[in-house]
Amino acid sequence: MANFYTDNPDLRHHLNHPMMRKIVELKERNYTDAEKFDYAPLNYEDAMDNYERVLEVVGDLCGGIIAENAEGVDHQGASCADGRAFYADGTIKNLEVCRQAGLMGMAMPRRFGGLNFPITPYIMAADIVSRADTGFENLWGLQDCAETLYEFGNDDQRERFIPRVCAGDTMSMDLTEPDAGSDLQSVMLKATQKEDGSWVLNGVKRFITNGDSDIHLVLARSEEGTKDGRGLSMFIYDKRNGGVTVRRIENKMGIKGSPTCELVYKNAPAELCGSRRMGLIKYVMALMNGARLGIAAQSVGVSELAYREALAYAKDRRQFDKAIIEFPAVAEMIAVMKAKLDASRSLLYECARYVDLYKVYEDIARERQLTPEERKECKAYNRLADALTPMAKGMGSEYCNQNAYDCIQVHGGSGFMKDYACERIYRDARITSIYEGTTQLQVVAAIRHVTTGTYAQLMEQYAAEEVKPELQAVKDRIATLVEAYKAAVEKVTSVDNNAYADFMARRLVEMAGGIVMSYLLLSDANRCADFTKSLNVYVNLVAAEVARHTEFINSFDVASLDNYLA
Repeated sequence: MANFYTDNPDLRHHLNHPMMRKIVELKERNYTDAEKFDYAPLNYEDAMDNYERVLEVVGDLCGGIIAENAEGVDHQGASCADGRAFYADGTIKNLEVCRQAGLMGMAMPRRFGGLNFPITPYIMAADIVSRADTGFENLWGLQDCAETLYEFGNDDQRERFIPRVCAGDTMSMDLTEPDAGSDLQSVMLKATQKEDGSWVLNGVKRFITNGDSDIHLVLARSEEGTKDGRGLSMFIYDKRNGGVTVRRIENKMGIKGSPTCELVYKNAPAELCGSRRMGLIKYVMALMNGARLGIAAQSVGVSELAYREALAYAKDRRQFDKAIIEFPAVAEMIAVMKAKLDASRSLLYECARYVDLYKVYEDIARERQLTPEERKECKAYNRLADALTPMAKGMGSEYCNQNAYDCIQVHGGSGFMKDYACERIYRDARITSIYEGTTQLQVVAAIRHVTTGTYAQLMEQYAAEEVKPELQAVKDRIATLVEAYKAAVEKVTSVDNNAYADFMARRLVEMAGGIVMSYLLLSDANRCADFTKSLNVYVNLVAAEVARHTEFINSFDVASLDNYLA
């Protein structure tokens, strides 16, 4: 069977990005772990070889086991009985092979049993797992909740819980409630502190991915009489202590192997994670940023699978005595799918690298005081990660859905049947632009980086990079798109009307995203000529989108806004 890492040279290209040397050296603290752990790397080359070997294991398990189980898991799905959720048979096998291979807690420090992976190769593993089984990536990928325990838990909590995650215990983040979806300030699950100082939780959570997990991070209202985010704290619930039952699991369109649960808390013992009142303001924000990067990776994995299924079918299916890929209409669809895939993957890993850099500086700050230069870099990388995360999640998930749609279109009537994987891909893809913050909410998060100039500054940074002579023309073309973008931003922000600015936000964010991804593909093509075709196709696509949005903004009469608003 295929190895989902080695059969995709694009992954190795991104893993070997020039920024990785800085990331690895900071993450490994100049490779001092080698003195304590025999599997720790001795130098940069050793570390990169280690990442490659682990990713090959991930690719082998995904191509040979997890992908083979995907159809059966989709048909069987998860189930609920006697207050518990149960995985499909294939999911149980998937989890077990991942545990045996040591692929749980990958980003956690070695002293807790983890592999001490930077975020970038860990996200690459998530990309690969999602290609194999999108729903399983939810379960496996929730190991990144351990990052919240590591960052905000106390020493005792780290020592007790993180090794369990690294050994294979599953996690969930219990945030949403029946009356608190995206508006988490409305969370009302009650946390009560007893006389002995311990806490119990009472209430209901809904739409909880992997809700019957071993270890839960729970957002609950700890402050009596409050109704906003300042009254919320984060808690750790251990399933072994009892007190939580699964009332039901949702019957979903897709990702059938991932149980989405409604949970009932009845005097469930829990312990405070971090400080009171900081649950939503600080901890959930960090948790959600990690989750959104994970969904961006999931989206890229689905896009990869959709593209491969469409390409294989288009080469195999013959009509009028030739393969349908020889028809320009189909060939164009396949080329655009590949361009969207490559663009979203480039953005995903650019974002992951910035996350790596600011997080490693924050971790170093727990050990020693950062230098002024390090603090400056940490702040800059944090800002870039904050800007690119909603863009990667929002636009990556939209491209994922478009590629799944086009995959079915390439298959024609056969794509509507359950005989082909594209039908499952289409159903699995749909959730990516909804959960962990809809695309519309990603626009809300991203628009401030339009108005404050973060994206424009990033474009200037990319524009300053030299390219090969044969790529100069496309670089010049991207520069004209930047000017159109800046003019559109100026036109929208010059109007003193908040409703108008909110209305135009999506267009500005999409323009910024398209241009940023164009520059990233330009950089990819500059390092590897294999990306040149996708670069040219994608820039054509973005140019048309920028022109369309520019025309709409320039010709829009603010007085007609009432036609669109309730």
